[in-house]
Amino acid sequence: MRNYAPSDAIAYLETKDLSQALNALTENKAFQELAKNKTDFSALEDVQVAVIVTDFETSEKQVTDDDSILNFKPHFVAVAETHAWQWQTLSLVENQINNFVRETYGADAKLETSDKNGGKWFVWTAKDGRKVFAFVQNSQIYFGNDANAIEKCLAVKRGEADSLTKNENFIRAYSVNGEKNLAFGYISPLGIAQIAGIIGVSTAIKTTEESEGRSFIARVLPQILQNTTKEIVWTAQKSEQGIEDIFFVSLTAEVSSIFKETLTSTAETKTNTAEFLPSDIFSVTRYGLKNPLIAWRSLLLVTAKNTDAVSGNLLIQFSGSLLEPYGVSDAETFLGAVNSEIFTARFDAEGENSVAIVGIKDAEKIKKSIAEINFKSQPQKQENAEIWKSDDGEKAAAFVENILVLGDAESVFKSLRAKQTGQNFTKNLYFQNFAESRAVAVTFAKDADSAEKIVKILGTPKENANIVTNYLTETRSTEKGIERKITSPFGLFGTILEKIGQ
Repeated sequence: MRNYAPSDAIAYLETKDLSQALNALTENKAFQELAKNKTDFSALEDVQVAVIVTDFETSEKQVTDDDSILNFKPHFVAVAETHAWQWQTLSLVENQINNFVRETYGADAKLETSDKNGGKWFVWTAKDGRKVFAFVQNSQIYFGNDANAIEKCLAVKRGEADSLTKNENFIRAYSVNGEKNLAFGYISPLGIAQIAGIIGVSTAIKTTEESEGRSFIARVLPQILQNTTKEIVWTAQKSEQGIEDIFFVSLTAEVSSIFKETLTSTAETKTNTAEFLPSDIFSVTRYGLKNPLIAWRSLLLVTAKNTDAVSGNLLIQFSGSLLEPYGVSDAETFLGAVNSEIFTARFDAEGENSVAIVGIKDAEKIKKSIAEINFKSQPQKQENAEIWKSDDGEKAAAFVENILVLGDAESVFKSLRAKQTGQNFTKNLYFQNFAESRAVAVTFAKDADSAEKIVKILGTPKENANIVTNYLTETRSTEKGIERKITSPFGLFGTILEKIGQ
């Protein structure tokens, strides 16, 4: 399938056997608890599918006089090799794909067909002017939202343009564990440049409502990403725990060298810190850093060095306030006064209630780094914990057993109760996998929404069935970049299906 992707494609996704990939998503406990039965995917056996993204289109929709919404539309082509007769392939487009288009674009979408380039073209036009296209030739289907993108793929097929296989890095990445992969994805350097801009704008909107802050983030973050990241490779494999998605972010040689030395994991992990987390915690991340302060400084160095001088200086000046959500006003002092293991936890999906839990190396320095709380006042005593609150009562810091629990007051007290009652995260079924990980960062989190939506696509859901799924994310520094492994019931492939279903 890669032979049909233009050499300038910015992203490429592929599965060698669509039936095998879909069946893998139904072989987990979550699906079996939610579904009456699964769809028969035998008709898709040996069907190869590739999705090729050739461009991104940005548009702005004005909502009010002051607010607008940015939309990012990928120009894509989905290429399917069905290994069927052309009449069967045409039937698939005229029926299943036609029904899908009308469900998505409206039942009144206009369909036009024509014979061209040795195949048959299909063009659907919605009432609002949106178009979607398909081209059928022998056993292959090309489907997408940009006719020019389909034409580019056909030109590659005819040998009139170079394919993505001319990219040596792509071929190298494609060949690794190729037989074991359910799916494979690749984002090229050109794709990094385009996606970096989208990430910058999206992050700016989510981070702040101030126009100056948004402008700064939207300008600086893409610079950093483009100057440090070379390419991204994704593979999906089936495991005993579900689907393993591995994302490898290839970094420049200089950045990789810095991170290899500074983002190193501690040799041992201590489970007693996790005893301060309630068993029903929404998400928790453990940073097992050999030296948190050196790791922090290396991140600042890399970000400052890979943007312009003025922006780099501003980043360093304001870096001390990046831990303010937990009540820390001086990140440098704080990280120099804590032990190697740092926990951050969210008690809700929105992240409004959260804590940081750290081992204490220098209590007095820690107190100096938390400006919101007056530690000269008398602490509140609870069991063997000493607790100080901010003047408004919203933030709290609890010192207990050489451990600091810091965050919003309600969550701090919940954490203390978890330790006292024994009803804590160490009793969670997934704690063992979390505790055994030796990654620099490991995250356990819940997903309350996706499973039901994915089951509706893959089978028939049971009535009133509901389940919260969990996933584990591990992040490691390697010789050439950053590896991020996510283990979950449905993986990124399931997420893609969920988005298609919407």
